[in-house]
Amino acid sequence: MKSNLNRREFLHAAAGVAALTATGIKAATGENKQVTIITDPEDVVAASVPAQWAIKDLERALKKRSLLVAVYKKPAQVPASQLRIFVSGMASHDATRALDASKVRAESVPEALVLFQGKQGIWACGSDARGLMYALLELVDRVRCAQDPLAVLRIPEPVVERPANSVRSVTRLFTSEIEDKLWYNDREMWPEYLSTLAAQRFNRFNLALGIGYDFLTNVTDAYFLFAYPFLLSVPGYDVRVPHLSDAERDRNLEMLRFISEQTVARGMDFQLGIWMHGYRWNNSPNANYTIEGLNPENHGPYCRDAVRTLLEAVPKISGLTFRVHGESGVAEGSYQFWKMVFDGVASCGRKVEIDMHAKGMDQGMIDAALSSGQPVKISPKYWAEHLGMPYHQADIREQERPRPGHEPEGLMKLSAGSRSFLRYGYGDLFREDRKYGVLHRIWPGTQRLLIWGDPLTAAAYSRAFSFCGSDGVEIMEPLSFKGRRGSGIAGGRCAYADKSLNPRWDWQKYSYTYRVWGRLLYNPETDADVWQRAMRHEFGPAGEDFQLALASASRILPTVTTAHAPSAGNNTYWPELYLNHSLIDADHPGPYTDSPVPRVFGTVSPLDPQLFYRIDDFADDLLKGERSGKYTPIEVGKWIEDYADSATKSLARAEARATKRHRAEYRRLTIDIAGAAALGRFFGAKLRGGVLYRIFERTSDRTALKRSLKMYKEAREAWAGIIAHTKGVYAKDITVGELRQLRGHWADRLADIDVDIAAIAAKMDSAKAAQTDGPIARAIAEALGQPQRPVVAGAHTLPSRFHAGQPFQVKFDADKEYASIDLRYRHVNQADRWQRESMLVNGRVWTGTISSEYTQSPFPLQYYFELKETPESAALYPGFGAFLSGQPYFVVRNG
Repeated sequence: MKSNLNRREFLHAAAGVAALTATGIKAATGENKQVTIITDPEDVVAASVPAQWAIKDLERALKKRSLLVAVYKKPAQVPASQLRIFVSGMASHDATRALDASKVRAESVPEALVLFQGKQGIWACGSDARGLMYALLELVDRVRCAQDPLAVLRIPEPVVERPANSVRSVTRLFTSEIEDKLWYNDREMWPEYLSTLAAQRFNRFNLALGIGYDFLTNVTDAYFLFAYPFLLSVPGYDVRVPHLSDAERDRNLEMLRFISEQTVARGMDFQLGIWMHGYRWNNSPNANYTIEGLNPENHGPYCRDAVRTLLEAVPKISGLTFRVHGESGVAEGSYQFWKMVFDGVASCGRKVEIDMHAKGMDQGMIDAALSSGQPVKISPKYWAEHLGMPYHQADIREQERPRPGHEPEGLMKLSAGSRSFLRYGYGDLFREDRKYGVLHRIWPGTQRLLIWGDPLTAAAYSRAFSFCGSDGVEIMEPLSFKGRRGSGIAGGRCAYADKSLNPRWDWQKYSYTYRVWGRLLYNPETDADVWQRAMRHEFGPAGEDFQLALASASRILPTVTTAHAPSAGNNTYWPELYLNHSLIDADHPGPYTDSPVPRVFGTVSPLDPQLFYRIDDFADDLLKGERSGKYTPIEVGKWIEDYADSATKSLARAEARATKRHRAEYRRLTIDIAGAAALGRFFGAKLRGGVLYRIFERTSDRTALKRSLKMYKEAREAWAGIIAHTKGVYAKDITVGELRQLRGHWADRLADIDVDIAAIAAKMDSAKAAQTDGPIARAIAEALGQPQRPVVAGAHTLPSRFHAGQPFQVKFDADKEYASIDLRYRHVNQADRWQRESMLVNGRVWTGTISSEYTQSPFPLQYYFELKETPESAALYPGFGAFLSGQPYFVVRNG
């Protein structure tokens, strides 16, 4: 039902019905179930494409719930018995008047929204097209999830929201012709997928091409690897893919155009990732596609003109992501090549953001991008190629620290040399005088397959992504790298052996994951009903327990990754499908060759070595009767054991209350939660076993060895539980690459665990009699016990700013006696090392000063306190907090 009337009639409809709050909703929830959606014909925000799409989505949702819907683009006077939804930009005259009358204060920042009950009806307002779209889609979600769709349209309290992060992006990666070509060309899939992202308030979608390989050797699956000739023919060049027809190439371009248009229509920016600029495959006799027509002389000019041609052919592209380090196929330091490519972006006739992957980044590359005149972002990895706890790691591993003067030859001379500290982190990007944005990128190394969804840590991640003025985050979506490096297998990206578990589209398995990430990245203070209603809608009375179970299970692997990282690379370390690392056999470390020597489980570095102990270092300190404030492997083991127990208990309650257990949604979720909980029990027991084995290694104590063996067997039992949950459910060969650590099933890993257990048992004959008292016995008891971190008694007030070149004094007001308090501080620059200063005490006020020489820097400062009561009792402040989700240091900006 449509009506077209004039502006005067709109104002009459908006102002003339005074009592809808009391009577309209009451009548609308009776027999006359009609909803009227009203827009101002002169409101440019309401007339925008995203807002109009959202209006149609709201209309569809209401009709699907058997409601009558009238949409007035130029409204008439509407009977008072109907429920009205006024759709408007915040700045419009009518919205301003309604906001003032209702005493609602909206925030006029980009993408802000407000929903409130005015005298005339419900108002859905946005500061711009996206904000208004989000307001409308919030109503859509309420209608779809509620038992009574009209009841949830009541807005008893205004909803006023603004974005915490200016960029909230999802990347979908094309890495396998076998697994990805189907979804790329699926015109039914894209509108549904992109609608899901928009509804969860992601504002950028990145389609990544050319990331199927890191280096161009042993290439077998080269579809889209060097993307340009798979999409277009560039005038003036005879560059082609011999085994690709012109018709298929043209269809690829048309599909890319379609995807970009669908993205923009839903209020999101469309970003295209071009991750590979190399064109020669080395030692690759089985490559399915090759590139012809390029040579060193025309390579740069072709790429420049191809970028320009592509941007002209797909005008909805608003940004390009480039991998610019050696894995792009172009040697690091090739500034002229990249300047030529960026010139192609600059000459396309519009503003297009240049987003550069940060690995190997130096000032020469930054200058090349800035000289284009286009907006520039640099996107470092967040927690290397994994997902750690919800903060920015306080330090990088020793292996990634800069080595001055070390400049190897070849493609990777910067990222493997003087710029190594940018390989897996933000490096030195946070200069206060920077002329580029910083966007963090979450790589998929920690958890690719199992469903994830924890609102508590998602909110904490959200706060972390504005760190030191950062612009936000890009998430590599679940299943990223599935089928990578020629390992694709037909039969569904979700890798189910039980095909009844496959959703129609792979991403539908993770709809709750997108909800939790997207809504909390937008607003970390989001009302819990946003995720709770989704669980209630899907699982009825079991929804709350499923939500709690999944939240606890989702905290396990990021915690493991933070405290124990045998590799920073996702191609080596996959804790979700962990390839066992021996406690004893340094001669056969498997893939974990970038760990410290000897390469065994106990020497593995945390991904944050500043705040977490290595296993062996902690055991050594236990035996010496000493303790730093670092978090111990026993504490970490207890955390993840508690998460596993909580997940298991909540899952049991959910299963007892659940109905329709045959549904795929129910089975997928219960299997994944149970599997993640078992992983928590495995890693918790193995961490304890590792500490005990180190105690044995240092003392030859028989009890330490027996207890280590017992814990390892408990870990094995937990791993067997994972196999029981997943056998016949997931495929026998789950592939994200061709190497052993990147493919297989949990059942494949059990033999390695058994071999290691047997090797430790064989040590029993060499063990010495157990010590019944003394430091060894106390160390064993602590490794098996329930660790209690000392409670910090005191407080610190964060200064608002520091001034470069002036001393910076900090104070800690203690509420009890401490033997010592150290101030630990560093520039927010991962090339720098942490400094230590012993603080001075006067009464119970401790004071430390960072020198004027140190503050003479373009970087912010970060610092924390290490407090000791005795040699064996130490703590950190501020620490992670009661819920292990806080930022464990203070940050102060220059100014």
